[in-house]
Amino acid sequence: MSLALAPVVRGLSSGSVSIKVPLNFWAGKRRASHEKCIKENVYEPATGKILCHLEPCDAVDVDQAVKAAKLAFGHWSKMSGMERARIMIKAAHIIESRREEIAQMEVIDNGKSITEARLDVDSARLCIEYYAGLANTLAGQHVQLPGGSFAYTRREPLGVCAGIGAWNYPFQIAAWKSAPALACGNSMVFKPSPLTPVTAVMLAEIYAEAGAPESLFSVVQGGQETGSLLCHHPDVAKVSFTGSVPTGRKIMEMASKGVKPVTLELGGKSPLLIFQDSDLENAVRGALMANFLSQGQVCSNGTRVFVHENILPQFLEEVVKRTQRIEIGDPLLDNTRMGALVSQPHLDKVLSFVDQAKKEGATVLCGGEPFVPTDPKLRGGYYMTPCVLGECKDEMTCVREEIFGPVMSVLSFETEEEVLQRANDTTMGLAAGVFTRDVKRAHRVVENLKAGSCFINNYNITPVEVPFGGFKMSGIGRENGQVTIEYYSQLKTVFVEMGDVDSLF
Repeated sequence: MSLALAPVVRGLSSGSVSIKVPLNFWAGKRRASHEKCIKENVYEPATGKILCHLEPCDAVDVDQAVKAAKLAFGHWSKMSGMERARIMIKAAHIIESRREEIAQMEVIDNGKSITEARLDVDSARLCIEYYAGLANTLAGQHVQLPGGSFAYTRREPLGVCAGIGAWNYPFQIAAWKSAPALACGNSMVFKPSPLTPVTAVMLAEIYAEAGAPESLFSVVQGGQETGSLLCHHPDVAKVSFTGSVPTGRKIMEMASKGVKPVTLELGGKSPLLIFQDSDLENAVRGALMANFLSQGQVCSNGTRVFVHENILPQFLEEVVKRTQRIEIGDPLLDNTRMGALVSQPHLDKVLSFVDQAKKEGATVLCGGEPFVPTDPKLRGGYYMTPCVLGECKDEMTCVREEIFGPVMSVLSFETEEEVLQRANDTTMGLAAGVFTRDVKRAHRVVENLKAGSCFINNYNITPVEVPFGGFKMSGIGRENGQVTIEYYSQLKTVFVEMGDVDSLF
């Protein structure tokens, strides 16, 4: 794949940042597609201007990348955990030294604020450091059997893993998928979203610079067809995908043809329960964090905010006031707290949800409108004002469907039993949260919430040391935490006979 793009785009300190092309990477260098393809425009969300032209990888390109990754696996899997850890730690150090450069490129690629982008880069680095620490701990078990015989288990890598990323956290997701895979001794071919193709290749170059074998982490660009080629490739041993539920179903179906394990981190329509005894200040902060990070484009967002009826007026007054104060504008500026949504079609979709909510009887308490920054350079960008919807009902579209934008739906409740039933009334179960001063209630409620990641008196905290993933249609498997090692490795059992064979024949 080749990318024809302007050599210089907007930047933070110097006023410009150069983008290196092309954006494919395998066999030690950036690579263009082997033949011409129909070009697709890639836009900078903040300005609406064309950032580059993308040519998807075809079957030949994907085959070359996977075969190169298979060769890398042969070498990497034979290294000790300590040897792998040294290279991963060096990669983490390089990320730390290039933090600002990577964060700026993430902003240009995705549209989120530079403040959030820096934290995303930190999360990527910490994830690689964490799994570097686990690389040398992979071990089996010894079992003594009768007569001096014994058995033991070996935890072994899978082979070439395919990673398919989402556009809301491009660099971070690439690290979250590659770090546990590499720590276990696998190689990875990663496909970023075609909406945000720029920063994954930077991670590939960083791994290479750190001393990883050639093609250990490769990048292929493209859309649905490229992803399908990866899933169906006979040398791909596992697929890890982050994205929507419908696409996750297709990924699972394709992987099933080869009986390949999958990790699926899919969508959510998560509840946030705010009880009468909550610390109101913290509850408001939590609701804002649960809805407006990355312009609301976060799968785990707590977009169904259930507030006890006795504190609903105070909560709404404060949350609307804070929402109206959110600084919208140039995501490359430090004081900006909400940048641009990822694309014009996505912005239109989010705004249509607000219109539908009004038709169904919800009240727009603030926001929910297109926003045009005063800076002329940004007037073509994909901005909207963050929205709070009041008087919402459980059957409304805004409460039932994932909006994936800065739209908070607020509902009232009376009793714990009632709100738990309503909170769990969804096909998804990625996350959930509860605010209360009652410790017994907090743990009792969390026990009954059907969600994979639950928060007590906070929200959207994702330390790399703990697993992240969903229940029900929100996914399969986990990312981060020690348990993820099990999803990127397989267990072999070995029986050792120390005596004679006791045969029945």
